[in-house]
Amino acid sequence: MRPSPKVVAALVTLPLALAACGGGGTSSTPAAPSSIASASADHRPVKSGGTLNIALNADPDALDPSSSTTLVGREVFANMCEKLYDIDASSALVPQLAAAMPELSGDGREVTIKLREGVKFNDGTPFDAAAVKKSLDRHRTWEKSARAADLAAVSEVTVVDPATVKLTLKQAFTPLTAQLADRAGMIMSPKALESEGDNFGANPVCVGPFAFAGRTSGSQITLEKAADYYDAAKVKLDKLVYKIIVDPNVRAANLKSGDVHVADQLATNTVKGVQDDPNLSVVAGGGLGYYGFQINIGNVKGSTEKPGEVDTPLGKSPQLREAFELSLDRDAINKAVYNGLHEVDCFPVPVDSPYRPKDLTCPKRDLAKAKQLVQASGVPTPVPVTLATPNDAVNQRLAQVIQSMAKEAGFNVTVQTAEFVSVLEQGKAGTFDVLLSGWSGRVDPDGNLTNLVTTQGSNNYAGMSDPGIDEPVSQAAAETDPAKRAELYGAAMKKAAELRGVVYLYHNKYYLGTHKTVAGIQYFQDGLPRFVTAGFAA
Repeated sequence: MRPSPKVVAALVTLPLALAACGGGGTSSTPAAPSSIASASADHRPVKSGGTLNIALNADPDALDPSSSTTLVGREVFANMCEKLYDIDASSALVPQLAAAMPELSGDGREVTIKLREGVKFNDGTPFDAAAVKKSLDRHRTWEKSARAADLAAVSEVTVVDPATVKLTLKQAFTPLTAQLADRAGMIMSPKALESEGDNFGANPVCVGPFAFAGRTSGSQITLEKAADYYDAAKVKLDKLVYKIIVDPNVRAANLKSGDVHVADQLATNTVKGVQDDPNLSVVAGGGLGYYGFQINIGNVKGSTEKPGEVDTPLGKSPQLREAFELSLDRDAINKAVYNGLHEVDCFPVPVDSPYRPKDLTCPKRDLAKAKQLVQASGVPTPVPVTLATPNDAVNQRLAQVIQSMAKEAGFNVTVQTAEFVSVLEQGKAGTFDVLLSGWSGRVDPDGNLTNLVTTQGSNNYAGMSDPGIDEPVSQAAAETDPAKRAELYGAAMKKAAELRGVVYLYHNKYYLGTHKTVAGIQYFQDGLPRFVTAGFAA
């Protein structure tokens, strides 16, 4: 028996803070020092007016919700392109442009969404069901869209009335609400879509507290307070100016000098210096994503192509892959590279997720066993491994620590550095042995698994392919009971851990540096600073 629509809606909003299933991992490493507070704890009143300068750690790609693929792009979108749903401080899914949680039919294949009424886009165009349909259809069908996979379960979007849309699904898909709480749920002005077409990202128009005002590539993005925003009384700031400052030390220095009021993604080696400044504070967010490395075990022609046999020692030998993981000490890596500021783990779903079984455990470093496995493999030592890494200082440091630890077990790791985009291209093409990579994370576990570890997934650079992964992930997406979903995801993650196409090291924690004069910022587990209620302290 399936739950009623109301029950289903309640199930998909279960916050991560509930059912905190311990992960039995390596020895506990604090996610953040106790002195780093949550932004949600800041309730100081703010005054109206002013320009907030924000340092971004990279230049976003096109500001088009359909095609964007960058985390920094999501940071900008969070303040100018609202979605049908969002998350709150406890990571529960909540309505945003929708008026209520979705109603599901008995078989889960029809999803009815009621919409806010009296809302306007930032160009004054009315927001209605026809506009929602136009955006969702573009996300689903535009040849340049990166959202097609997010909405692959949707076969049709129907306008029921001006305030209601119905999504017809190919099969029941419980993660849909979470997908609609990300870029796949961002609704664009139909007027702007008609006038801008494929160039929408150069002059984007959505519903949001701030409206796009201009961009200088590689330098800055400017947003201005939106006159037509439905909740304009909440918005205190006149303007947001995002400044692109890639170097983490320069980003921290500009925060200290006052050139910027907020700095995103502080490098862990700059957090203490910012904390020690009496004029500054640090708030913690993130935790949904992960970082580690992918081992190419089947990607011979591209991640979306049929897997094949990879001719490398690690690619051919499960024993060597196990030995390689056992040669690493995750806690020591966290301390040496990140000052202990990330959350050590060996699975892609956060430790406190209600969709994570309690029996998932992580192996500690076992150098003796690693050496035995290397010897048993029959591969002459030192075993050659080529590790591809982005060329920034932090990733290079991580690669060097891995290189040093693995050497003790009989591996000779050669580190190859390249621009971040080039490393991603290697991953997609399968032209790598081992590759450092991460994922910014999604509130529903499906977003950390589908397309990342399932057969021919676009981000499954390792080329993993196993029914023991694919089938439970697919079944979990159609299941509404959180306990059953957790069981299925647990089975898939255990199988993936055996294959070791991905070796997870930690969950990314993000640290936002702010001037103490700034208040009202919302900073949640998705790591996206929200400035709708932010301003300068009164």
